[in-house]
Amino acid sequence: MSAENPRPSPQAFQLPRRAVLLGLAGVVLGACTGSRTATGSASPAGPSVPATPSESSSTALPATAPWQPGPGEIDPDVKLRATQLVEALGAWPAGGQGPAAARERVRALGLDPSLADQAGPLLGTAPQAVLQVVNAQWGGHLTDSASVMVPCRQWTTEGSGGTTVDVRLVRAQPRWNVTALHPSEPAPPAAALSDAAQRVLAEPRIQLPPAAVADVRGGGVHESVLASMLTLAGRYSYAVTVLRSGHPVDVFGTSRPSDHPPGRAFDVWRIDGHEVVDPATPHDLVDGFMRAAAASGSYNVGGPRRLSGGTTPNQFFTDDAHHDHVHVGFRS
Repeated sequence: MSAENPRPSPQAFQLPRRAVLLGLAGVVLGACTGSRTATGSASPAGPSVPATPSESSSTALPATAPWQPGPGEIDPDVKLRATQLVEALGAWPAGGQGPAAARERVRALGLDPSLADQAGPLLGTAPQAVLQVVNAQWGGHLTDSASVMVPCRQWTTEGSGGTTVDVRLVRAQPRWNVTALHPSEPAPPAAALSDAAQRVLAEPRIQLPPAAVADVRGGGVHESVLASMLTLAGRYSYAVTVLRSGHPVDVFGTSRPSDHPPGRAFDVWRIDGHEVVDPATPHDLVDGFMRAAAASGSYNVGGPRRLSGGTTPNQFFTDDAHHDHVHVGFRS
């Protein structure tokens, strides 16, 4: 069970090492991010720019690489199972578009082909598409069931964008089985944004995947969250997995509402170029970020270790689901 929002208490760009993205022209949504390569090497990259009509119509698609788990992961094959499905749904060779072809790609993974019917924005009519998983983070981790959140970027011969998919799995042999997909459903862009929202979108030290960018543009992220993100960016460069959309509605395995869907939380998976899950990442870096998040007003800070102290009871927490990221939650 996740300890997010526990009761009864109140509560420099650097790509990660999961894949090398080449030719990053034409990214419509989000600031720069990336993925770990199989070898664990990292490559720098500058901020992406919105696609122009001529870029969107180009058939030149960037090179991508499959997501691979790195050191320190809990149940790495469960995450791999989730990302392989997202990759199979969101990328196809020339002429491989459409639901029927998607069902066959899912079938080839040994999964229920009808999962393709839940793929939402991952499917399209473009003749060709490539997809890059940004990260794979636990949305919940129990003995026999799990949620894996998979933010991704997608390029097609008709444009570019991305989504975050909440992939639900249950224990099975020889590999865990996927039971459902919940792609993110961000709100439409707001007519006007607060100063803090505009500053978050413009801040190069905050790296947001496409769905999180859409969440900020939709105007539904609370000012307390935006202010905390900006405060933390004064000391750290960091990458966000999820804000509102793409996160389980309830704390996984419970009936308690999560702080994410109402726009009162954000999750960070990489800090100053170091992944939270990596055992080589200095504890002081992650612990310092957690304490800085608490000092910025968060009542509920989760991470790979439960820290001592805090200004409210159980302000800091840990569990398996927060082994790979820092959760920063707010009451309003």
